[in-house]
Amino acid sequence: MKLSIGLLFCLLLLGVDGQSWLSFVKEAGQGARDMWRAYSDMREANYKNSDKYFHARGNYDAAQRGPGGAWAAKVISDAREGIQSLLGHGAEDTTEDQFANEWGRSGKDPNHFRPTGLPSKY
Repeated sequence: MKLSIGLLFCLLLLGVDGQSWLSFVKEAGQGARDMWRAYSDMREANYKNSDKYFHARGNYDAAQRGPGGAWAAKVISDAREGIQSLLGHGAEDTTEDQFANEWGRSGKDPNHFRPTGLPSKY
């Protein structure tokens, strides 16, 4: 519910018109799904030192959807890192995760963070 209210507020703030609005919403939904898929894959892989790769990949995939996907990736990434900071996870890890998030969102290759030996399925 909060995500949908936030999305609506941002759309109103951005002043996007009819066709752009629908496109933005679609991209945001697809981007959120991309982020979930990367998270699910990370949990499934359970592979040492793969965290940054999955951060970069989720953000990259979402941002490729367009402005709505990039927005969703940023909101989700920032929320996740904010929660982890509140729970006492290390500031250094949060900084490294955010670097990987921004790397992927900017369109750079997420394989830069891919650990050796991670199965090709991912």
